[in-house]
Amino acid sequence: MRRRTVLAGVLGSTTVAVSGCGSPSRSGPPSLDFLSLAWQEESVKVNKALVEQWNAQQSQIKVRYVQGSWDDVHDQLLTSFEGGAAPDIIHDEGNDLTDFGFGGYLADLTTLIPASLRRRIPERTWDTARLGGAVYGVPFLQEPRVLIANRRLLEEAGVTVTDSADVWTWTEFEDVCRRLSHRAGGAARRYGTAWPMKSPVSVTLNLALTNGGRVLYKDPGGGPSQVRFGDADSAFAELVRRQVVQDGTAPASALALGGGDVLPGFFAGRYAILPLDFSYRQQIQQQAPEGFDWVVLPLPVGESAPDGGRAQGVSPQTLSVSAACKHRREAMAFIDFMTSTPHMVRLAQGDWMPPTDAVALSDPALSTAKLGWSTGVALAGHLAASPALGVRGYAEWSDKIATPALQQFYSGAIGLDSLRRTLVRDGNRVLARYRS
Repeated sequence: MRRRTVLAGVLGSTTVAVSGCGSPSRSGPPSLDFLSLAWQEESVKVNKALVEQWNAQQSQIKVRYVQGSWDDVHDQLLTSFEGGAAPDIIHDEGNDLTDFGFGGYLADLTTLIPASLRRRIPERTWDTARLGGAVYGVPFLQEPRVLIANRRLLEEAGVTVTDSADVWTWTEFEDVCRRLSHRAGGAARRYGTAWPMKSPVSVTLNLALTNGGRVLYKDPGGGPSQVRFGDADSAFAELVRRQVVQDGTAPASALALGGGDVLPGFFAGRYAILPLDFSYRQQIQQQAPEGFDWVVLPLPVGESAPDGGRAQGVSPQTLSVSAACKHRREAMAFIDFMTSTPHMVRLAQGDWMPPTDAVALSDPALSTAKLGWSTGVALAGHLAASPALGVRGYAEWSDKIATPALQQFYSGAIGLDSLRRTLVRDGNRVLARYRS
């Protein structure tokens, strides 16, 4: 979900201090280690404040805050699991639950989740943390992708600004990008959009849903997942390539960049619209030049697709309990405390992304139009589990097959037929070695 850490502390420097799951301290009550991956300053403050509040209210079980990093959390957690020194309560994301859940490292929370917590989070969101009938995490923050646009450039081109009730189709988005593109040479050139595709696989899978595709399909019978790349699966990928290679409305140079890397060009007017994760609003607010007028728009929709083409795949942030934890009920009680409606609102504000709690989504602090909050909140009801979630072998397929193939396709080095053969033929050979 997010790999934009700005913190100096990494998990490698903290796991040494984790002495064991729910181990008793030398004096006083047992303590639980809570690994937090909060990285934005305000998010870290909120997480630490909630831990302090919990400890002030509890006399039996205390929680110790352990700062981690998104940069290398998967490898560090795997090391700590195998070494018997994993934290009790783990902040991570849905993509990691597949390996750790099936690997037996995480506790099944199905019978531990309080009924009130289960009701607060929609069933479709629980699907992002459910594997083989077991629930391995509590999804609490989710991040849609939106369009962030330079309002002045839109108005100069006579482009009507949409809202959550009047959303562009992908065809209309392409037309808008043509109108916004300025074909002067050199530094004067302006593109309608830019596609930062440093991690092309997750973007391609999650936005394939807008056209009714998935690319990755799980076998309901428990067999290996399969890669398919039919018309609906490839529609989004074809659009990106069309804008880069054929229309020239998106630069090829952005394909190797991350979301933060394209912001300087956005501020300079080189790109008029950026498709970005919702939380980039914070970076834009902090870094935009004085007087820069930006607006958050809904992601375009596919035509004749399920859910009106508004569906997007997401891998939400989750809170899990280590299978080795000796105080699972107490750990679950802490998670329930952290994800109560008012606390989830505070966590959402700190991380600049919508919460999963249906009541929290209607909180005035999040339903405001200020800084585009209401646009992201309106999309929350259309977020679905990423096609990657629960697919065993996804990491290998993504790294060895899909990433290089998509990079070549988006840049124009290979065509659609070649991409399809590689993703499907070579991809299914990889997934056949796993059972989902």
